[in-house]
Amino acid sequence: MRGASYLTLHRTGELKRRGERLWQMMEACELCFRRCKAKRLSGERGFCGANARLEISAYHPHFGEERPLVGKGGSGTIFLTHCNLRCVFCLNGEISQGGKGKVFTIEDMARMMIDLQRQGCVNINFVTPTHYVPHIVLAVDEAARLGLCLPIVYNTCGWERREVLKLLDGIVDIYLPDMKYAEGEKAARYSAGARTYPEETKEAIWEMHRQVGVAKPEPDGLIYRGLMIRHLVMPNDVSGSTEVLDWIASHLPQDTYVNIMSQYMPLHRAREFPEISRRITREEYDLVVRHAGKLGLTNLEIQGLR
Repeated sequence: MRGASYLTLHRTGELKRRGERLWQMMEACELCFRRCKAKRLSGERGFCGANARLEISAYHPHFGEERPLVGKGGSGTIFLTHCNLRCVFCLNGEISQGGKGKVFTIEDMARMMIDLQRQGCVNINFVTPTHYVPHIVLAVDEAARLGLCLPIVYNTCGWERREVLKLLDGIVDIYLPDMKYAEGEKAARYSAGARTYPEETKEAIWEMHRQVGVAKPEPDGLIYRGLMIRHLVMPNDVSGSTEVLDWIASHLPQDTYVNIMSQYMPLHRAREFPEISRRITREEYDLVVRHAGKLGLTNLEIQGLR
């Protein structure tokens, strides 16, 4: 097992300094591409729904993530409340947009990480982390003081500011971003006007790759460092799957880890949009998988339809 990358930054005090720098970005919040300028430190809630108080829905060992992230002990998952993307088909709409969760302190979250490590989890997995990056960095610093040594997984929608990601260099071990859309019009329609999502997510993923490189399993079958991309196949090619894979194949190494996901379900508000109001067909999914093979992508996770 490789050592977690943040431990050196903790020992030098740099981890805390970066957390404090990120914290100040909530004064008139511009942590994400919404740049809503909400005065979160004064209690105002941003476009994402969050203020400066840390809200968490749940934490526990999770066995539903990619196989190289699970192992025998599970991924130590912390589900953060609220979201800046606000997809109409969100699987966890009650958390991301309904505000389901409770208020915790940074010290509480640090203790959660230690608890997950004691339970045998193989990593710490922050789900929907973008709007709580300052809290995460400060909590990782405190958890490192308490003995945390597990890899950090940054489990994100992909729509991340490069300037913020640079402050995570040397902190995050595994980036787990979505590439949801190939077209800005689709992103705008289904993700609350996020028209810039495709191009800005490409820039973010390139930065993630620069930091952590290709995700490759160690002899125990687990991944401890690297970029792992998720792409959700949607009905009627709403997600532009072939274009997304074309970009990956032409801009990243051929052995970049790509999970071609089949589990789309018309949840949350998806029934309001006829073109995405059904599950995908086997033919739609197989078409995407065949295209990935033609492109020469060699490190694919292929799913059956659920």
